[in-house]
Amino acid sequence: MRTLAVVGGGVIGLSAAWRAAGAGFTVTLFDPAVGSGASWVAGGMLAPLSEGWPGEDEALAFGAASLARWPGFAAELKAISGTDVFVADETLTVALDAADAADLRTIADWVNARGHELRVLDRAGVRAAEPNLGRGVRAGLLASTEPAVDNRALVDALRIACGAAGVEFRAERVAALADLPHDRVVLATGAAAAQLWPGLPIRPVKGEILRLRRRPSAPTPPRRVIRARVHGRPIYIVPRHDGIVLGATQYEVGFDTAVTVAGVRDLVTDAESVLPGLGEYEFAEAIAGHRPGTPDNLPLIGHLDDRVIVAAGHGRNGILDTPVTADAVLALLTDTELPEAAPAHPRRFPESSVAASLYPGGVR
Repeated sequence: MRTLAVVGGGVIGLSAAWRAAGAGFTVTLFDPAVGSGASWVAGGMLAPLSEGWPGEDEALAFGAASLARWPGFAAELKAISGTDVFVADETLTVALDAADAADLRTIADWVNARGHELRVLDRAGVRAAEPNLGRGVRAGLLASTEPAVDNRALVDALRIACGAAGVEFRAERVAALADLPHDRVVLATGAAAAQLWPGLPIRPVKGEILRLRRRPSAPTPPRRVIRARVHGRPIYIVPRHDGIVLGATQYEVGFDTAVTVAGVRDLVTDAESVLPGLGEYEFAEAIAGHRPGTPDNLPLIGHLDDRVIVAAGHGRNGILDTPVTADAVLALLTDTELPEAAPAHPRRFPESSVAASLYPGGVR
């Protein structure tokens, strides 16, 4: 029986462990606090089309490949755990000024030309779709195939699925991959991956998120994910059964997880210009996490040596990219490759120290 160590218990590590156990591996997952990192903080948007931009063809194709897998992935999880992780069926990106409205049309033209479907809405169309949005919204971009999931429900469902598949959980921090006796290793520690494999071009990008609970006097949450840019700052509003998730700031400050007054102020102020009734919501939680960033905003998925596979660096798209990453890791574990994951191979950074470490027989 082949043995596998998965280091990291976020949604990427959990999904890789689940798939590998289902394929016959004896899997041990190492994490001192499973699901407590970026996966617990996330908003849960699945929006590769709305976030597209001309020239970013590989990012669009990779995200779209994972989006297409989400219905089947979620159905499998529901059958095992009983949990339906979806919280919204569509994404609506709105513009508050003429420049942002022009950008929405640019995105729609480019994404639609690549075989997907985005629809531009005028002011009246936005109001008809989401009546509680602010009157300053002048245009929208509707993505009818971009849902959202409850990230915390997803973590719980994946833990149940792993348990059902026989994955062993160890609440331990791995100090060195070379200490693990397993036949294969999957490195899935997100922003901290370079601590176990120095040279990986992955860095922490801090993001603050607020959770707001609806009170009886507050307007109902939007039915869709609402995305916008206000004063140059991106925000999103994602519905939950009891309110909304509001995010997210973005700072390059290392592994700091303190929630700042300025971050909360900017999120609330910007969001009120999109959803004016926001002030009636109850403030339930403020939390920060680390997006694992890479130089080109694509993850690293591939062999680091003949034993270790990396699956990290998913940036703000870790939830979106979970199904395609799990499939790509399983392919590598069974000595094949998933074509859709080719843009994420670590060798795309030939000048980095990670490239120099990619050789047969290397150990870390």
